[in-house]
Amino acid sequence: MAAHLSNGSSQGGSSLADLPKSWTFTSSLPPDSKFPTPDASHKTPREDIEPRQVKGALFTWVRPEETKEPELLGVSPAAMKDLGIKEGDEKTEEFKQTVAGNRLLGWDADKGEGGYPWAQCYGGWQFGSWAGQLGDGRAISLFETTNPSTKKRYELQLKGAGITPYSRFADGKAVLRSSIREYIVSEALNALRIPTTRALSLTLLPHSRVRRETIEPGAIVARFAESWLRIGTFDILRARGDRDLIRQLSTYIAENVFEGWESLPARNPSEDGSDGSPLPTGIAKDTIEGPAGLEENRFTRLYREIVRRNAKTVAAWQAYAFTNGVLNTDNTSIFGLSVDFGPFAFLDNFDPNYTPNHDDHMLRYSYRAQPTIIWWNLVRLGESLGELIGIGSGVDAEEFVEKGVRQENADDLVSRAEALITRTGEEFKAVFLEEYKRLMTARLGLKVHKQSDFDDLFSELLDTMEALELDFNQFFRKLSNFNVSDLETEEQRKEKAGVFFHHEGVTGLGNTDELARKRIAEWLQKWSTRVYEDWGPNGEDAARQIEMKKVNPKFIPKSWILDELIKRVEKQGEREILDRVMHMALHPFEESWGWDEKEEERFCGDVPKFDRAMQCSCSS
Repeated sequence: MAAHLSNGSSQGGSSLADLPKSWTFTSSLPPDSKFPTPDASHKTPREDIEPRQVKGALFTWVRPEETKEPELLGVSPAAMKDLGIKEGDEKTEEFKQTVAGNRLLGWDADKGEGGYPWAQCYGGWQFGSWAGQLGDGRAISLFETTNPSTKKRYELQLKGAGITPYSRFADGKAVLRSSIREYIVSEALNALRIPTTRALSLTLLPHSRVRRETIEPGAIVARFAESWLRIGTFDILRARGDRDLIRQLSTYIAENVFEGWESLPARNPSEDGSDGSPLPTGIAKDTIEGPAGLEENRFTRLYREIVRRNAKTVAAWQAYAFTNGVLNTDNTSIFGLSVDFGPFAFLDNFDPNYTPNHDDHMLRYSYRAQPTIIWWNLVRLGESLGELIGIGSGVDAEEFVEKGVRQENADDLVSRAEALITRTGEEFKAVFLEEYKRLMTARLGLKVHKQSDFDDLFSELLDTMEALELDFNQFFRKLSNFNVSDLETEEQRKEKAGVFFHHEGVTGLGNTDELARKRIAEWLQKWSTRVYEDWGPNGEDAARQIEMKKVNPKFIPKSWILDELIKRVEKQGEREILDRVMHMALHPFEESWGWDEKEEERFCGDVPKFDRAMQCSCSS
């Protein structure tokens, strides 16, 4: 089926219905053979679409289940703008029915033609074990849409839209509780400049009762991303030996998800440096030279691009203390996005061993482990691409394309692939550290990073936060208000140190008020010295504070806030509170938001003592 494109106006935005739409994914990759055309799926009764194994395909055409009397609870203004949707369109019936799954835009049912919704097939490693086929068990993509002004293309998807062939033993539904969490936090991450999937709208399904631990109301999140492809998409193809599909999918990603093969990182020089390509930013030459025969073909460069994107994203998670909670390979994005929000959380007190997932008894997905786990997942991707990577310059040889590598050459290919993956691992570490240092330097109000900063400021601060049980993100915002001229004496520094304590005073094992103040004061002395070095003898307090408040949010949607929000929306029937919290999430660096000042300060203030380090389950 050829890609279908409809036109829309860019004058001040357009309606969701009139946005330019395409179906490049489904026109480029093989569909489920049971439904070879959209019309075949559309003519199948919805109740006859059931979970099953889908082989030799990357998606199944499937429409959302119809919903009765859906209630649109909220829309993200930032998402509307980024998609190119005009203000006010969310009030139309067409918008409401589209994001509820009741209206298919671009499909002509009478003619049996046009663009049609689909669900992806993928697998995954979950908690270190192979889980087999997973896929979009409750997510259905409607279409791709391109913002006429920015030319940026997104894939719009409904989560909670009903059973698909990939639902396994589930019902294809999403509960309101988890939908509120994803709706708020995916937009909050974007406002913090952390790569993420996005949320356009949240819809309550008043007649849908979903069984999880209890019976809960159902909901749909209309969400969008540059790509919904995951490492798990490659995992399932490798597990099934679909080498042709691995090559086809890789080519699709380079040419349609990224901006073409030429946009990928330049080739690393081989052991003799004969390639002559420039080195990637922040990577020393001696970290990328490897054993003989490590020529990089275009698939190696594609792998490196995916690795580099994920390295930057996990660096941002660490710098803002965001913990994913379920970093399985099916939740690791090819595009380097934060994706599929289950038991996630921003840290309250700094505890590197914290995991928001109460089922993660081994702490596999703790805050501390995230960089290591992301690399573990990326190694799984390297294994899926191993044949294409290891063959080097022979990747387009006719015999290799048709039959693969000869048995007598297999050991050499595996050895080269392993060496290239290992070398890419060094690149992952270098990119991660470079981005982490950049973000933390900005959060501390410094202009440049000195080598000594990592130990003297970064590590010492984190150790102090952990020992004294200080709130991670609040620390940086409070620090943003400091004048270095008020930190000249030890007594001044000790006095200021009290700002960082919880309202009940100093906490943490064996800590006293005096010892805690002394420890923070010692760190403040090192920090103020570095501020003087970067900003001059007067510290330029006003200018520095402005810069710090651009990167240190006042509002973070902590777990206790989301819990309260869920109760007020679901149990008490409040609606306005959802828009207010979303407004704060979209503008996290502001001092106030024009709402109830007392409520704003409560949401930005100390986390209630018994609500710190909350955990939740994977059920949603």
